[in-house]
Amino acid sequence: MQDDISGWTQWQQNFSTIDELSGPSELHGLLTGILCVTDAPSAEQWQMILASLNIPSLPDEALRLLTEEAEDLAHLFAEEDYDFFPILPDDEHGLAERVQALADWCAGVVLGFGLASGHIRRDEQEWIEHLQDVAAVEFADDDDDEEGELSYQELLEFVRLVPASLSVGRQKVAVDQSTLLNHMRMAANKLPEHAASEVVEMYTPDRPS
Repeated sequence: MQDDISGWTQWQQNFSTIDELSGPSELHGLLTGILCVTDAPSAEQWQMILASLNIPSLPDEALRLLTEEAEDLAHLFAEEDYDFFPILPDDEHGLAERVQALADWCAGVVLGFGLASGHIRRDEQEWIEHLQDVAAVEFADDDDDEEGELSYQELLEFVRLVPASLSVGRQKVAVDQSTLLNHMRMAANKLPEHAASEVVEMYTPDRPS
């Protein structure tokens, strides 16, 4: 998988300076998790979603890239076509960098799913826990070998299909009818601040320090 083909180059150029996220892969995971639950957000809705996470407004080109990726992924989910991959650096990057990017992507999926859903179906807890485990993975120097590379490929193949399990059979809801912007509406109604963060706290995975 090459960076230009996978989309990593574009995403790195447009999203790597967002201090509130660990990198482009986490943003793509956030997008993926949201689309397990909702329709594709519009450009305006993306700005509102990101603002709710204290992420500054995106430039037009970056916003277009994010919106188009969401529309493409929403179409794949609607067709139950799960031949997609997380946006990750290719195998010309070091294994440690790729493992961290995969962990970031999993963290993003968990956060996005939680923000958009606020609840999980009975059979979904295990999938969420798998993603949380990968999100907390730590890379050791002695993992950088052929066995470590094989383990990474197997892990990637497993976790990339988890969103399919979270999406299938779920009736997608409109963004403005989901919990995505609840905390913004709560703030407008002057509800307690802790209520606005319940969903985020419930679904934010533990991160390695």
